[in-house]
Amino acid sequence: MNGESISKNSLSLDMAVALYSAANYPAAFEAFQSLAEQGDCVAQMWVGACYAAGTGVPYSMTEAFDWYLKAAEAGNVQAQTNVGAMLLQGDGCVKDIEQGLTWLERAASADDCGAQFNLATVYSNGKLVDVDQPRAFGWYLRAAQLGHYPSQARLGYCYQVGLGVERDRVQAFVWLSLAARHGVGTALIQLEQILEHMSSEQKQQGAMLLDRWGANDQRPAPWQAAGS
Repeated sequence: MNGESISKNSLSLDMAVALYSAANYPAAFEAFQSLAEQGDCVAQMWVGACYAAGTGVPYSMTEAFDWYLKAAEAGNVQAQTNVGAMLLQGDGCVKDIEQGLTWLERAASADDCGAQFNLATVYSNGKLVDVDQPRAFGWYLRAAQLGHYPSQARLGYCYQVGLGVERDRVQAFVWLSLAARHGVGTALIQLEQILEHMSSEQKQQGAMLLDRWGANDQRPAPWQAAGS
């Protein structure tokens, strides 16, 4: 595709994404905006993303928020996550913790891992709301079960030290192992620490549980030597 404008009647979201992937940002933005103005909530989310990154259009977090909000109100889950996070920080909008949490919870309930991780972090660090470790643990668990690697690492740590849940070395071993397999460095460090304190029986239990979770993951466990 070249840089020429394309007929609005022939536009499709796939074409717009192809333009963006080819780094033809001005044409991509024009295509996304045309679709967004027709009510396409995915395109509205993309317009917000273009403003947030300054690709094909001048950088503007205010414009990004406005477009994300349109997409969020139309039901786009990723946009709901973005709106929630921006409201919590006052990024491109007036800071509103209550509304930010509402949007994040809506997206998290729709199984958006990013929203679940953000919520867990908010309730864990206590910077914006009172600390609620059990609630944080619950959101880390949901995201981890959906395969979100940072959440798996954090969940393993929760089990390791007893944050929001009873200490459980076997569960810590499982979740830290899953995260470490996918390159989460902190998980590997914590896994090495917990292995030093696990009995042979606990390691065997952990390996059995890990096999269930990692049945479709052919990468070796982080403690296994290559070719073993």
